[in-house]
Amino acid sequence: MKHLESALTQENQGWKYFLVFFVGLILGQSAGAIPLIVVMVIKSYQLGGNVGMPENLANFSALEIDQNIGLLLMLIPFLVSLVIIVLLIKGFHSRSILQVINGGSRFRWRHFWKGAVVWGILAIIILIINLVFYSSEFELNFNLAAFVPLVFISLLLIPFQAGSEEIFFRGYLAQGVATWTKNRWLVILIPAICFALMHGSNPEVKEYGFWATMPSYFLFGVVFGLISILDDGIEMAIGMHSVNNIFGAVLVTNKAAVFQTPALFIQKEVDPTSEFWGLLVLSAIFVLIVSYKSGWSFNTD
Repeated sequence: MKHLESALTQENQGWKYFLVFFVGLILGQSAGAIPLIVVMVIKSYQLGGNVGMPENLANFSALEIDQNIGLLLMLIPFLVSLVIIVLLIKGFHSRSILQVINGGSRFRWRHFWKGAVVWGILAIIILIINLVFYSSEFELNFNLAAFVPLVFISLLLIPFQAGSEEIFFRGYLAQGVATWTKNRWLVILIPAICFALMHGSNPEVKEYGFWATMPSYFLFGVVFGLISILDDGIEMAIGMHSVNNIFGAVLVTNKAAVFQTPALFIQKEVDPTSEFWGLLVLSAIFVLIVSYKSGWSFNTD
């Protein structure tokens, strides 16, 4: 199975990648946001237009939109983009979604669950440590009536949100970079940079600053890219990405988070610099564990 090599013999003109990016991601996200916009307009009308803009634009409480409904509406654009991207890749490159995922003909669920379980366990361990030693920084926010649908929505839809990003960046774009450069390090770095920049409009960036938050996004992109090359496919990256986002929606949120949900805990203060170094250590541990379990070779030449 050759994830990157499978695209070498196919049409890889740059304009096709630009169109997939523009139509699939930009227009797909815009079209998918229509339900959210409609709900916001209706709510604003019901409130007589007397609505103040919150600091976090992902916080719909000013419009009295239920947090779970808000999360659901925020995830729909990713589903729309995913469908459009899959159709465009098939039309422009005659490449199936499985060829983009791993160059093969089946989805490797064992690899998905390996990434999800290992990262999930590590994230929960860190959360427990923080709750024990820094309990004053967290506020319990448990509401059974809101928490149950939150878990359902997150488990059902967030893997599609994470999957759409991984399919585009670590799948499709990585294959394009591989055909243009024939360099695996650039296959890791270029999609990681694009991935980080695509998150530049997130509320965290506005709250804490571009240079304080971008390193974490870039680091995630590098880790996702590295494990995708070593694992010869992106299933593990999808699993890790999915669990990370589910964790942020279900277990811990904060005032600047992109997912404003009735999570189990609210983190009162966030230090992006400290979180970056913690993420770096956690990512290194993750890569070492899955590398040992998978028998990877770190020779990417």
